[in-house]
Order: sequence, then C-alpha cells, then structure tokens
Amino acid sequence: MSKDFLTAVKERRTFYEICKESPVSDERIQELVEHALKYTPSAFNSQGTRIVLLLHEKHDRLWNIVEEALRKIVPPENFAPTAAKIDSFRRGYGTVLFFEDNSVIEALQAKFPLYKDNFPVWAQQTNGMHQYVIWTSLQIEGLGVSLQHYNELIEGDVKKEWNIPEEWKLIAQMPFGKPTAEPGEKEIQPLEKRFIMLK
Repeated sequence: MSKDFLTAVKERRTFYEICKESPVSDERIQELVEHALKYTPSAFNSQGTRIVLLLHEKHDRLWNIVEEALRKIVPPENFAPTAAKIDSFRRGYGTVLFFEDNSVIEALQAKFPLYKDNFPVWAQQTNGMHQYVIWTSLQIEGLGVSLQHYNELIEGDVKKEWNIPEEWKLIAQMPFGKPTAEPGEKEIQPLEKRFIMLK
C-alpha cells in the first residue's frame, strides 16, 4: 500500500463503471481478502465473518443468478433499467460475497446469555468493518468497487450453486473491476451537525 491511511479513507468511493480488468493479480486480491479476515476486529474475537471470492466466470454466474431472480419479480416492461444495472456489475472483474456464520452467533448467545440480543448486532458491525477494509484495500490497488444487497433474492441459489454452508447468512455483494469512469462529487454534510467535542 502506497497511500497513508487517512488519504485512503478520504479517497474511497463507489464506482459503478468498471470493466473485466484488474491492475493486480488474482493472488494479490486473495491476499487482501485474507489480510482483512485475519486482522479486522470482532466482538469477543468471534471471527464470524465468512467470505467467498468470485472471479472470472464465477463472478459472471453470480450476476446471472441475480438477474434471473429479479426477472421473477420485476415486470418485463420495466426490466430494461434493472438489466442495465445488473450488467454494469457483471462487467466487473470479480465479486466479494460477505456472509456471517450464524453458528458462531448462536454459540456466543448460549455462552453469554446476558448479551444474547447484542451478538447479532455486533456481528453486523463486524461484517461492515470487513467490507470497509476490503473495499478500501481494493481501491488502493487501483480497483473500482461498490456494495450491493440482493441478499434474500439470491441467498438460496448462491448456496446451492457453490455449496455454501447453510449456517452462513449472506450479508452483501461487492463487485469490483478496473474503473472506466470517475465517480461523481461526494456531498459532505456539515460537521457541526454531526460532531460534538467536549473538553
């Protein structure tokens, strides 16, 4: 990584225009994902986040699954914009699938019943941190990234397609690829509305 942390945080953006190229090797992408899984914090060091990295034809298959699922619920006369959106993700190089292992949550709930209602919340927070670490890491390497949520529509088909354990709950999909256009300007709300400092 050549950028300092604060610069990487500032420059991380959502890229929708991507292509089937990558400025780094598949092995480097795998290394970034594995690094996030090793070192991103989790409540009680539970390490319940699970990730599936889809590249090349497996990536294409995922977005075919999404399109097939959406065709069942979107009227044909309204499907063109939906198809274009899904195709923009399919044009990417790969997708990171984020899951959370429910068996880890249930084990913690049984072991620490006082906090049982918190563990699903903490698991979501942990998963979000993994998403952010991987998103920022991929962008530092020159990849454009976005985050999508077609979870309930595709979870069953995704698990069947790649023999994913039933206890893994699908949380998010992160398509990525070499950017083909810059994102628009990001609007930042005034800090005085969002931050209080007390001395």
